[in-house]
Amino acid sequence: MSEKLPANAVIVESALRRLGVTGEIVVLPEKAPTAATAAAQIGCEVGAIANSLIFDADGGPLLVLTSGAHRVDVELIARTAGVRRVRRASPEFVRAATGQPIGGVAPVGHPAPVPTLVDNWLSKHEVVWAAGGHPLTVFPTTFDELVRITGGTPVDVE
Repeated sequence: MSEKLPANAVIVESALRRLGVTGEIVVLPEKAPTAATAAAQIGCEVGAIANSLIFDADGGPLLVLTSGAHRVDVELIARTAGVRRVRRASPEFVRAATGQPIGGVAPVGHPAPVPTLVDNWLSKHEVVWAAGGHPLTVFPTTFDELVRITGGTPVDVE
């Protein structure tokens, strides 16, 4: 399957295998710029989409894996992460921190570990779908697996 995946997705696939993840990366027929469009293509509830949001947290990256059904309360996230200020990161900041483009940031496969918060709401779904390193790729996983592979902290995001 790797030979058909975009280069960033191959890196993510390799990281997933090293971490013992068995879910396969799937290439979507078209870009999914929102959780709703991703859910429609996959055939799942919007809440089962694990949006990967990179924030600039006092100058460092912070990954928040949030349910597609939620908006992130940045003040709550700042308090939870123990930082003064959390703001949406620029595309350049995201690429530098993850090696991946906005719209395709996977929970793993970054050049260096990124502190991660995982939305507790994702635990309500047996299967959740996370980005695979490219705007056209996703993979199935679970809440517990996301927490394990990212070393993330389960939190409420809103």
